[in-house]
Amino acid sequence: MRTAVAALALAVSFASAAQADTTKDCHVGSYRLSDGMAVDVAPTDGDGLRWRSWSGETGLLKKQADGTWTSTLGWTGKPDGKTVSFSDRAKGEITFGKISGTRIAFDVTNANFESHGVKLAGRLVMPKGSGKVPVVVLIHGSEHDSALDFYALQRMFPAQGIGVFVFDKRGTGVSGGTYTQDFDTLADDDIAAMQEARKLAGARAGRVGYQGGSEAGWVVPLAVNKVPVDFAIIGFGLAVTVLEEDQESVALDMYFHHHSADDTKKALELARAGETLIETRSMDGYDKFDALRQKYKHEPWYKDVHGDFLFFVLPLDKAQMEAAEKQFDFHTPFRYEPMPTLRASTTPQLWILGSDDLDAPSPETSKRIKSLIADGKDFTLAVYPGAEHGMTEYELNAKGERVSTRFVPDYFQMMADFIRDGRIGQHYGKAEITQPRAH
Repeated sequence: MRTAVAALALAVSFASAAQADTTKDCHVGSYRLSDGMAVDVAPTDGDGLRWRSWSGETGLLKKQADGTWTSTLGWTGKPDGKTVSFSDRAKGEITFGKISGTRIAFDVTNANFESHGVKLAGRLVMPKGSGKVPVVVLIHGSEHDSALDFYALQRMFPAQGIGVFVFDKRGTGVSGGTYTQDFDTLADDDIAAMQEARKLAGARAGRVGYQGGSEAGWVVPLAVNKVPVDFAIIGFGLAVTVLEEDQESVALDMYFHHHSADDTKKALELARAGETLIETRSMDGYDKFDALRQKYKHEPWYKDVHGDFLFFVLPLDKAQMEAAEKQFDFHTPFRYEPMPTLRASTTPQLWILGSDDLDAPSPETSKRIKSLIADGKDFTLAVYPGAEHGMTEYELNAKGERVSTRFVPDYFQMMADFIRDGRIGQHYGKAEITQPRAH
């Protein structure tokens, strides 16, 4: 099972994005525990709350009849032995296991700003105080959900002394406009958000930059080339085209399911035909695609083909595909080549990838980022062995499906170090790190 939305979100339902359950909002926040550690409690789009620790541990909380909340490990649904209780909102207290804690207070400023005539909604979250702090603008992936509701980093970074600006991208949450995957438009929106963050933070703003995952790997480099910032952090992003991404994803499907090179060749042939339908939004290639589908559908490898967006069209008949093609118009630049943009960058960048990422396969992107480092670019690369999309570790359930257990160790700390200093150390969990030559 994929543990995060695919990088293009072409298979999402096109209904309204899920919003946070306001009945749970009174418990949402970051808490400082008596042992000095911080734990964040965030809403989910289902029945429960999600906690995250700075070290990367996470679990889903479900409310019990006695008013306490019990936790399950990561996204596995397996009990992890943790019980959590909350005071009323006014007190802002938590008991996490046997450790007490108090909600951390921040300076919060809500804001509305514009980009290309579209009104966007954002929020600046700053640590208490009057001194300068770094400020990071959180950039979206391809999800349709509200960042204002669901992005836990808007509290996790301020709990570590880092300011955050978070906003709902166009067509999501309470922002205006129409959802799009037009990278240039999204980059302009990001620049508008960064400028709003600088204005609101005022004299408190120190280093200012971006952090984003997945689709942000295409968008953020465009933004920093238009208006330079102090740093950019890309998590589980790509330095290949959108079409190459799907091809790599299908190849990994075959690899992880132990299929042969010949079977992989067939799967990629099928994928190219399906990708053409999605890219062109035309039925001209349907007969070729369907012929390949009928030819291969009884072969053992067929059931394991997923890809990053191929899976959406794979089960559709002609009538269903004709109806669905109208929903593909996200202005996705399928053939956008990111390398010229990356070569032109003068902004220090940290790329954090997972070796087992099926949604945004990392091997070719890792190779390309290393080549930029070798050419003298001020880029840093960290690759976590065994990590999935979203920088999570996973286990296989009884059906052989991936289920995430936690975020990789030191992932959050690595980002915080780069935000503060523009460089990272040598050791963060099991990450394999390639530093720029100057370091």
